Amino acid sequence: MGLSFQQALGVHPQAVALRLERTELLTANLANVDTPNFKAKDIDFAAEMQRANFEGTTTPAVAKYRVPMQPAQDGNTVELNTEQAKFSQNSLEFQSSLTFLNLQLSGLRAAIEGK
Repeated sequence: MGLSFQQALGVHPQAVALRLERTELLTANLANVDTPNFKAKDIDFAAEMQRANFEGTTTPAVAKYRVPMQPAQDGNTVELNTEQAKFSQNSLEFQSSLTFLNLQLSGLRAAIEGK
């Protein structure tokens, strides 16, 4: 019986990749907090994970524009507090995904070594 890393690791590699992609978007939002007419974007993590599992592919996530609570006069839709909170939450969830992936890999290593 062969070993399938995709089955053994589950959704964790996809989750890490998607969290990394979301980190890049949130970082761009934070970097452009004072850029006139910049539109904040984000990824719906749950919807993208469902899409990835349903389609079975690793296509890039669909980023959507975020609707601000109070848009700035210059057309910028980045809200600093919201972006910082989303970034912090995503960072914690990224660490969690990495921890789960590491545990899965440790389990596979133990099984391969016969421990």
